[in-house]
Amino acid sequence: MSKVLVIVGPTGVGKTQVSLELADILNGEIVSLDSRQVYKYMDIGTAKPTKEEMKRVAHHLIDIVYPDEKFTAADYGKRAREVIREIIKRKKQPIVVGGSGLYLKALIKGFFRGPKGDEKIRERLKEEESKFGPDHLFEKLKEVDPKAALKIHPHDSVRIIRALEVYELTGKPITLLQEKGSYEPFEMDFVKIGLTLDRKKLYERIDRRVEKMISEGFLDEVKALKEKGYSSGLKAFKTVGYQELFSYLDGEIDFPEAVERIKSNSRRYAKRQLTWFRKDKEIKWLDADQKDLTELILRLAG
Repeated sequence: MSKVLVIVGPTGVGKTQVSLELADILNGEIVSLDSRQVYKYMDIGTAKPTKEEMKRVAHHLIDIVYPDEKFTAADYGKRAREVIREIIKRKKQPIVVGGSGLYLKALIKGFFRGPKGDEKIRERLKEEESKFGPDHLFEKLKEVDPKAALKIHPHDSVRIIRALEVYELTGKPITLLQEKGSYEPFEMDFVKIGLTLDRKKLYERIDRRVEKMISEGFLDEVKALKEKGYSSGLKAFKTVGYQELFSYLDGEIDFPEAVERIKSNSRRYAKRQLTWFRKDKEIKWLDADQKDLTELILRLAG
């Protein structure tokens, strides 16, 4: 069985650098495990690898769709499996790197696709949300699918609407269908390594990272997206950084507040990532600041 090395962890922990070092040593190619790096034009805010880094090591599943194109975890799982098989055929080492727990689940376990979307239902639910406020749909979800409500953030309107849509289309909770759905495990030997840091250090690093993004032109990147005609309501932009800067450009908040919100929301996101990954008992955790980190990973990977 072919071995696939997986490096996961929260935003800002330093996954990129160690993955490049591992790829050099193992003759590897990197498969992005990031739900935002798949989108074109979203470079600074998603911390994509630089052109130099992508020349140094082949990267996959970066810049593969436009911001207004639909791309799901199920799509990712399918594409990532194809890419990994091709890397192995070339006798290279696949190294999956990123922070999306949902995408990792889709890659390894397969993913429930569910019934085809219904635009009429979605539009009606969006109108309800607009009329009665953001908590209205979440309360509805708690009634019809309390298990889903425990897994979905109260402000994640995209996933809340999808869960309600599935319930209306099938008469069954999406969690029940997922449990009974057809999963297709990916028969590979996955070696999962998690990188973590002392919380204070991690949060300081996240703050510096946000400041670096701002200095590198993150605001100009968002302005350019707006000028291309992309709406701030797109799913691709319902993410930390883009949401806050669109709010600034729309005159809802001032710039210093937008930057502070990006920092605090990035810290919250990192906490959610760690909570997700901690549930996976197959992940072997290492402190990202310890000496000889690359050598330790290589030992754990066998």
